[in-house]
Amino acid sequence: MQDMIRKIVQADTEAKAMDEANRKNAEEEKRRIEAEAAAIYESYMESAKREIAKNNAYLEKRYYKKWTDITARQASSLIKLRMDYEQNCDRWVDDIVQRVLE
Repeated sequence: MQDMIRKIVQADTEAKAMDEANRKNAEEEKRRIEAEAAAIYESYMESAKREIAKNNAYLEKRYYKKWTDITARQASSLIKLRMDYEQNCDRWVDDIVQRVLE
């Protein structure tokens, strides 16, 4: 009987040791997975930051070109309007006066 009790106690002790080993392994595995997930996240974020910086540079260049094109067209239009005014000012004034007097 005592031999049976000793075997039961020994089996219980072994089971507790195995349970403790499994718990430690599970904790280590959890820490490893968390560290790997953090590394993957960090890698992804760095990649995203590089892609955003690349896109920002492209967009800045693209919109600067658009802005310079629009500015050039506005300057050209302003020059044309001023030339039209200088060439036609007297005639326009005469036409307006003529229409008012009619």
